[in-house]
Amino acid sequence: MKVFAELYGCVRTGGKALGLGLFLCGTAIAEPVVVAALGDSLTHGYGLALEDGFVPQLQGWLNAQGAEVRLINAGVSGDTTQGGLARVDWTLTPDVEALIVALGGNDVLRAFDPALSRSNLAGIIEAAQAKGVEVMLVGMTAPLNYGAEYKAAFDGMYPDLANEYETLLAPDFFAGLRDVAPDDLPGVMQGDGLHPNSDGVTRIVDALGPHVLRLIAAVE
Repeated sequence: MKVFAELYGCVRTGGKALGLGLFLCGTAIAEPVVVAALGDSLTHGYGLALEDGFVPQLQGWLNAQGAEVRLINAGVSGDTTQGGLARVDWTLTPDVEALIVALGGNDVLRAFDPALSRSNLAGIIEAAQAKGVEVMLVGMTAPLNYGAEYKAAFDGMYPDLANEYETLLAPDFFAGLRDVAPDDLPGVMQGDGLHPNSDGVTRIVDALGPHVLRLIAAVE
């Protein structure tokens, strides 16, 4: 956690009159680490009450762990990696110290070439690192609809980029739902079958939370 000393910290006083140095040092005050979550409808909280969305639930989970952090919801429903790249600069305000990048699901729905998605994600990472912002990529997975080669290229770009740019990686946004039996999936998903309901988000946050703690710890 970053700390700062108040302006009156470590000011020398009374030295001339007493013939010795007396120093008053200010109290170190903790400031929360500011983390922006750049994503799509999954990040934004599509179809959910405000308090049930991904970012508010993640904030609550982190608070319960004692983390000093403030999350910014930078999720836009329907956004692609290209959209994320277009708005990353104004997302990275001076107070943002870490960035969660959870994009790619809509690229698959639109059958984007994985090479384009990879290039967009690389641009987002480079923009963040140029400002000294720590990055955590959150992986998405493609179905087999477009073939095994497409799936391998898409799924593999997340670990490849994390390795290339030395960022943190949460391998799978939906990791918290992978152990749910197929017959039980309607209980954690909204009616569209694409977006988690409140209970589903809770499971997702439980799985992703430890990765976000690592991201917060990486901020100097």
